[in-house]
Amino acid sequence: MFKSKSKNTIDSLIGATTSIEGNLHFTGGLRIDGHVKGNVIADVDSPSILVISEHATIDGEVRAGHIVVNGIINGPVYSSELIELQNKSRISGDVHYKALEMTNGALVSGKLAHDQIVESVLKL
Repeated sequence: MFKSKSKNTIDSLIGATTSIEGNLHFTGGLRIDGHVKGNVIADVDSPSILVISEHATIDGEVRAGHIVVNGIINGPVYSSELIELQNKSRISGDVHYKALEMTNGALVSGKLAHDQIVESVLKL
């Protein structure tokens, strides 16, 4: 009768001309095309997807279940499910992940750390 939301649904968008200063907490799906100066953190009790487009920049820590990166992150990244680093992604910080897909051209200036128990780190 009612369809449940897919965990790959984007619920919110931060547009390319938007700039946010401060921490951002979300549930479900979030796409960032603009600039965030602060931490971007998903609710650990529900599935989440974070899409960081090629136009986006995040200056802060990023924590989510499924993360797709094609923009810039200056800070550590924690993914409890899958992180996809696309060809224009640039990360300056350590990346903690359970599963990783990395396309030719992606750049990480930091450690890649395969963590079996990233979920406990996400709750910190």
